[in-house]
This record gives sequence, C-alpha cells and structure tokens, in this order.
Amino acid sequence: MSSDNNRNNGSNTEARNPDGTFKPGNPGRPRGARHKTTRAIEALLEGEGEALAQKAIDLALEGDMAALRLCIERIAPARKDAPVSFNLPRIESAQDASEAAQAVLRAVSEGELTPLEGATVMGLIEQFRRVLETTEIEKRISALEAAK
Repeated sequence: MSSDNNRNNGSNTEARNPDGTFKPGNPGRPRGARHKTTRAIEALLEGEGEALAQKAIDLALEGDMAALRLCIERIAPARKDAPVSFNLPRIESAQDASEAAQAVLRAVSEGELTPLEGATVMGLIEQFRRVLETTEIEKRISALEAAK
C-alpha cells in the first residue's frame, strides 16, 4: 500500500499492521460520538421541540391514531417491571438461600408469582448467596492469616 493510497482512503498507517489489518486496541469511534446523519437531524430540529410536540398533541386530539399512540406512550409508558410481594424467608446462609429458592418455586407453582418473576427473584437469591459465600471465604482467610 502506498502512502498516497492511505491518504486517499482515510486510513491511518500507524494504526495498521504491515499486512493492512488493524493493530490490537484500535478504539474505533470514540464513545458518545454521534453519526453525521443524527447530528444533521438534531441541527434541523434545534429549537423546534415544543412546536413539534404541540403539533403531535393537536393531531392526536383531531383523531390521528399514530399521533395519539405517540402521545400516550410518552405520557404513560408501558411498565417494564413491577414490584412483587410474597413471603420469603430471611437469608443469612447458603442453607437459607436454599429455603428461599424453595419458597420462590412454591410461589410460582401456586400462581403467586409468574415464572418470569420467579426467575428474576431466583437470580437475586443466587447473587446474594454468592455475596454470602465470598464474605465467608474472606473471613476464613483473615482468620488463617491472623493465626500465622
């Protein structure tokens, strides 16, 4: 590859291996960098947000279903998550985590929780069990080091 070709196609020879492939660690586009089309659209819409929102509201009030859906989705977006309430035993050990998992399975089987809610709570129980396990290991290591 000649240096003229590098200048013409915009590549950077310092960022490439002799075979033309990129060197490890090439960062690519910087974090937060916006595409030129996105920047152009944002420039066109600059300062027009309020007028556009009012137009969407006016169209919705006139019966435009697409505008109505857009407005409703902004006013009251669909809930992605909801709190769940059921009896869960206190978890202070791995054995307690096992009992809590049984309580979740029972709640799912009795229809108190949906399977998706149960899976989410089970994930939380497992993460907490790992925290308990790590804390216990740290205590044991500290005790062994203190005994030396």
